[in-house]
Amino acid sequence: MNNMNPIVRHLDTVTDWVFDLDNTLYPRACNLFAQIDIRITHYVMELARLDFEAARALQKTYYRDHGTTLNGLMHSHAVDPDHYLNAVHAIDYSPVEPHPELVAAIRALPGRKFIFTNADEGHARAVLSRLGADDLFEAIFDIRSARFQPKPLREAYESFLAEHAVDPGSAIMFDDLEKNLVVPHETGMITVQVVAGEDFVHEQVDAWELGRGDAQPHVHHVTDDLVGFLRWR
Repeated sequence: MNNMNPIVRHLDTVTDWVFDLDNTLYPRACNLFAQIDIRITHYVMELARLDFEAARALQKTYYRDHGTTLNGLMHSHAVDPDHYLNAVHAIDYSPVEPHPELVAAIRALPGRKFIFTNADEGHARAVLSRLGADDLFEAIFDIRSARFQPKPLREAYESFLAEHAVDPGSAIMFDDLEKNLVVPHETGMITVQVVAGEDFVHEQVDAWELGRGDAQPHVHHVTDDLVGFLRWR
């Protein structure tokens, strides 16, 4: 599936390619983030002394309202972000398989390539190593780089653009969540939402997290095949 908003610049104008990490560079179906998701729930259970269901509800509320659960916990519980990040990223990365076709498609893109993630750099490097993409990206802009101001907060994007001297008018942003593409669209970037396949279901993922639904004006392209999209450009 490659859907396009007809009012959009051609990708030939792009010189900076900006990719989210989780559920964007690897398929959601491998459920890597599901491991993190459960570890976050257990972290909230221990911190707030709640049972699983109550902790999960609080976790999702923070995620909706603050961009990440971590941001909500920092605001409401003064959580040490390093302790949190180390705890929730202690996962098994083996479900992410090497993806030479994706690596080749990204390597062939003209210009600079960046990772822009709400996770930390250690997690990003572990994923990229599994994909076979260790040397593929100019830089990783992680949650520490953003001074713990996550997407979709405007401050995160402003920090990224400034740190790497990215001209939004010549840049494109790929993300699995359409809410994370609002600010990129407003700054002038081309936006691409990478979605799960239509048959994907998982008991840990709420429907709103899958990013399906009516077309949004801030989403120029929607694809469930990132390699195909990059080759199609």
